[in-house]
Amino acid sequence: MNKWIYTVCVAVSLLCSCGDNEEDYDAMGAFEATEVIVSSEVAGKILWLNILEGDRLKAGQEVGCVDSLQLYYKKEQLRAGLRAVDVAKPDIRKQIAVLEQQITTVESERQRMENLVKAKAGNQKSLDDLVNQLGYLRKQLDAQYSSLSKTTGRADAEAEGLVFQVMQLDDMIAKCRVINPLTGTVLIKYAEAGEVTAAGKPLYKIADTDLLFLRAYITADQLSLIKKGQSVSVYSDFGKNEQREYIGTVAWIADQSEFTPKGIQSKNERTNLVYAVKVAVKNDGYLKIGQYGELKF
Repeated sequence: MNKWIYTVCVAVSLLCSCGDNEEDYDAMGAFEATEVIVSSEVAGKILWLNILEGDRLKAGQEVGCVDSLQLYYKKEQLRAGLRAVDVAKPDIRKQIAVLEQQITTVESERQRMENLVKAKAGNQKSLDDLVNQLGYLRKQLDAQYSSLSKTTGRADAEAEGLVFQVMQLDDMIAKCRVINPLTGTVLIKYAEAGEVTAAGKPLYKIADTDLLFLRAYITADQLSLIKKGQSVSVYSDFGKNEQREYIGTVAWIADQSEFTPKGIQSKNERTNLVYAVKVAVKNDGYLKIGQYGELKF
């Protein structure tokens, strides 16, 4: 008889303690993760996309490729244009060499004629003609040098523009490679190899499942009990009788209140205005996105 009474008392105490634990939770919410939708950066046919839903990918890993053949052809066309510009660019030194040689010859003749005139053995008019010819040749040299310099400058500017276009195509060709942005698990695959994609079209969604966030809502009177960076206890239920406890860190507290979202229970269900909080929890492999959890300060 005493044994039966003891058993009943233990059962009642366990039930009471379970009820107390439910009431002891300061907030409840659902787990979420940092999710990224990876989209194509260029338009074209998907040559390969080697991922499956549930795959574990690393940041920086190449997982697919979009056809870049047309971009490559355009790049080669621009490189041919660069070579054509370089060939057409004038060689200033060679083109003004003739005039420079003529000026040297006329200067030599002028010097000789000056000596003859000083010795009263030369004609002054011949000396004047040589001086005028020398001036004309020098002006002609300046004009030709200016014209050739402008032609070379235009060619250099055209070549610079082509170089930037080649760099732009190099960047677009690099973007044909699908590079995974973060370490995580593939949640959804939106495209397959052989399909034609467009710039901005989603290819797959990936989430960092190593670090999950419990988004919960607290009332105004609980704000004084919690702060950013604080360690808190997080609980998650697995089945009817199994529960796991985790140590989480408060990562964010909303600056503004909001109305209690539908389906979310706060400690005081009569409270309409609540504050959202996010608690970072290191995932041991059991927690899932969308799973419900409880929070205790």
